[in-house]
Amino acid sequence: MSAPNVSFEFFPPQSLQASFKLWETAQTLAPLDPNFVSVTYGAGGTTRKLTHEAVTALQANMGLKVAAHLTCVDATREETLAIADTYANSGVKDIVALRGDAPKGADRFEVHPDGFASSVDLITALKDRHDFTIRVGAYPDTHPEARDQKADIEFLKRKFDAGADAAITQFFFEADTFFRFRDACAAAGIENQIIPGVFPIENWTKARNFAARCGANVPAWLDDTFATAIRDDRHDLLATALATELCDTLIQGGVEDLHFYTLNKPDMTRDICAALGITPKMELAQVA
Repeated sequence: MSAPNVSFEFFPPQSLQASFKLWETAQTLAPLDPNFVSVTYGAGGTTRKLTHEAVTALQANMGLKVAAHLTCVDATREETLAIADTYANSGVKDIVALRGDAPKGADRFEVHPDGFASSVDLITALKDRHDFTIRVGAYPDTHPEARDQKADIEFLKRKFDAGADAAITQFFFEADTFFRFRDACAAAGIENQIIPGVFPIENWTKARNFAARCGANVPAWLDDTFATAIRDDRHDLLATALATELCDTLIQGGVEDLHFYTLNKPDMTRDICAALGITPKMELAQVA
């Protein structure tokens, strides 16, 4: 069985030290020949300018295909589309279109008076404006604001009907969670690609808190397993093994593409990819 295609998510730097970390992360993972890398917005769109700078720099200087995140948060339609125009004019043709989380200090997403009301509206406008490849979010564990999974999947279908090309899922901890979601999407008539999102766990406490905020189910056995590993100073070994096993099970189940949430910490993602048989291009060139 061939190795999967991979893509990586980075977040934009907010300091000089963080800038060095982003470049180190990109340089470490670029040899793995990702299909694309994506650069996020901060919560509430707070890093909009930094995201734009990181996207254009990575594309211009490292030869990576970069997918820029765009959200509906705290911006007018004109402001958002002006950013999209700038991306298109600089050669960026891939967008991750999201509604976005609530701004800092707000309890819930509020529609800007002159902004996009939802990711569906954003996708429609982007497709009308440029020939972007648009990826969207999907939720194997139901989105915290959705009524139930059926409603969640119906909304995902609306995104595809509006012109989205593929979806990237929120992270999850068990392969069966993704497989059930994939089957439910197929039953709802969704034929577009759904790429599973994989979250290498650098810190279990932070990962667990993040999971609680985004509605990702945490199996009880995982709490127990990490508690033992942390006590025995085997956290990273366990995290790498679990993520590798998750990816391998997904591949055995027919998944051909994996998207890694790197948190700008490349080492564990690189090790997981190596275990999956994803070899850096420069090593392949040396062998040839």
